[in-house]
Amino acid sequence: MNTFKSDVIELLELEYGKTIQQANTVELYHAITKAAMKPVKAKWDVPAAGKKACYFSAEFLTGRLIYSNLMNLGLLNTLSELFNENNIDIRALEEVEDAALGNGGLGRLAACFLDSAATKGIPLNGYGIRYHYGLFKQYFENGFQKETADDWLRFGDPWSLRREDEKVTVQFKNQTVYAVPYDMPVIGYGAQMVNTLRLWQAEPINAFNFRLFNDQKFELAVRERNEAEAISSVLYPNDSTAKGKKLRLKQQYFFTSASLQDMIRSYKKKYGNNFSHFPDEYAVQLNDTHPVVSVPEFIRLLVTNERVSFPKALKLARQTFAYTNHTIMAEALEKWDVNLFRSVIPNVYRYVVMIDRALVKELVSLGVPEEQQEQYRIIAENKQIHMARLAVFATHSVNGVAKIHTEILKNSTLKEWYALYPERFNNKTNGITQRRWLALSNRELSGFITEKIGSAWLTDLSKLKNLEKYKDDAEVIRQFAEIKQIKKRQLAEYIEKQEGIKLNPDFVFDVQVKRMHEYKRQLLNAFSILDIYYGIKEGRIPDFHPTVFLFGGKAAPGYLRAKGIIKFINEIAGKINNDPAINEKMKVVFVSNYNVSYAEKIMPAADISEQISTAGTEASGTGNMKLMLNGAVTLGTYDGANIEIVQQAGEENNYIFGARVEELGKMEESYDPKKIYQREERVRRVVDSLVNGELDDGGTNLFKELYDSLLMGASWHKPDVYFLLYDFLPYCDAKLQAIQDYADRFGFTRKCFLNTANAGVFSSDRTIQEYAAEIWNV
Repeated sequence: MNTFKSDVIELLELEYGKTIQQANTVELYHAITKAAMKPVKAKWDVPAAGKKACYFSAEFLTGRLIYSNLMNLGLLNTLSELFNENNIDIRALEEVEDAALGNGGLGRLAACFLDSAATKGIPLNGYGIRYHYGLFKQYFENGFQKETADDWLRFGDPWSLRREDEKVTVQFKNQTVYAVPYDMPVIGYGAQMVNTLRLWQAEPINAFNFRLFNDQKFELAVRERNEAEAISSVLYPNDSTAKGKKLRLKQQYFFTSASLQDMIRSYKKKYGNNFSHFPDEYAVQLNDTHPVVSVPEFIRLLVTNERVSFPKALKLARQTFAYTNHTIMAEALEKWDVNLFRSVIPNVYRYVVMIDRALVKELVSLGVPEEQQEQYRIIAENKQIHMARLAVFATHSVNGVAKIHTEILKNSTLKEWYALYPERFNNKTNGITQRRWLALSNRELSGFITEKIGSAWLTDLSKLKNLEKYKDDAEVIRQFAEIKQIKKRQLAEYIEKQEGIKLNPDFVFDVQVKRMHEYKRQLLNAFSILDIYYGIKEGRIPDFHPTVFLFGGKAAPGYLRAKGIIKFINEIAGKINNDPAINEKMKVVFVSNYNVSYAEKIMPAADISEQISTAGTEASGTGNMKLMLNGAVTLGTYDGANIEIVQQAGEENNYIFGARVEELGKMEESYDPKKIYQREERVRRVVDSLVNGELDDGGTNLFKELYDSLLMGASWHKPDVYFLLYDFLPYCDAKLQAIQDYADRFGFTRKCFLNTANAGVFSSDRTIQEYAAEIWNV
């Protein structure tokens, strides 16, 4: 018998006293993981030679690990055989929940990068937090989003090893905690390399021993334990309160300080107290502003503990750290109130002040007049610490994540910095790993591609271009369409099981799955669905191919507008799905608790990929790449990576609509959505549905607030700040065109096929190799 198979059977017998048929899902999961870890450990324990890259990120959205790790080890088919031999459905392992260590694209990108680096032989280790609970589990009650704790650890965490002997202490103003590392292997495809994702768990310094405590000491010990564990308890605590903001800052400092202490400890074993080689040993990539506090902390550790001078420590920081910007949104460029910062990490604040002074000195040397210096200051006049400014000044590289995004950074968001340090700015268009997002999630399409062009695409996605020779082959296009139909049937079965909603796989599957945010314009999508509903009812739209409009995504607990949009979509769903005159032509579904594993089922089934953010607001997107790779056409604006998608696959094979960045820039001051609302009856009708009683927000006033945001604005923004009404009619036209084109099955499938064939550039393998060569010198 195969060694892996026999190991699984033996572990089940030794640890649980059960045969494979008797074991439950959790027991199977743990036995399979332990058996798989045996070949991993030998490679994992060998330290990488030479310079190492470190990826600091608040999120690592790894998804369910068992299938992807077994695939990369070449054991997935072996497990399938073992289960088939014992009449066990391999889908039983889907009961194991996703590791809830991230929320959206930022965290999933980090996970893809780790997979790609290990596959490509690049020594890249991830550093983050081992959250006990994820963001939250989402469910709907009367159409409203509700949240419950995401206790992903209830199935155990057999992929992680606790490294008790490598824990460090992290000090806050009135609190000291242990940071205990848990190491997760990052297994490259073919097990070529095993890197590490090191996640830190916060624990109290004092051991908890009931016998030693009197009542008063017991209470103090409980409080200390709770305060320590809170630091790594939950992903993204609600920061609408001072307490929540303080906890977020604690989290960011906790994992970055622990990670730097860990790196410095390893460095000193090799070089002693000579820190001049540090940038030759380590490159640190900061994934957005969350880990930027690591820059002053690194300088503090060198100056305070290692007696390195401040100027030399700053120079070493600049040589070591690089910064990835993920947004042009001013509100997302993190800032900390000085008083709050000092109340949490006063020792670090001293070094922020010193870095700010060094900045002023450099500005003077570069000839920046005093009256222009405030726009650069890290500590601004309003007593705010600007983390993005700190990141640009104290690193050697600043990159955007799509070509248009990088140009906006250079010409608008960070233009004053680009004028100072043009050599630091560069672009690294995001990517996705084809192992998870095609080979694993769409095994039917994966097999089809391999049959046509061989398997080299698994590690070189540019090979997909070889599919183009089949673009006019009717039989190949028919086979491609049949695979899409299989994936739609599978998704329909899953949604019926999960959501209790029956879908017809012959419908067009129009998909918008992503984090809920106003700039992503799920509300625009909802308005268009209402417009189609009215158009079919009234005969304005006579020939409409039946379509399911599929949504997925979570709204942050304190983000009331986003929650209002979810309720609005669910109200529309109720109206349409319960209308017997229309529900054979339209269905609307908002799936609950959208996560990586749900995405693995949705992406292969989609016909139309909704990427409709306002031009100039989406940094890149990666969902658009996953959908493209699996053969969906993009219905989108000229924004983020959409631009590069249509450049690769052809605008004629996608559906681009709406105002572009330049047009919006020219009309920003003069734009008046009320004029469009008054002039266009279709616009007025869908917007009025928010307030005319047609749809019910349960007395919360959420719909009225959305209505006001479009027509009157608010204290912090202008009316219709994301131009929904301006783009509404062009969007509806493009959407109806895409659905109408679906009736030509060969023509539409050919467009889908050409999207898959031209997705090669969007591999995270390509992205990570660019980081390694052009930023890290690894």
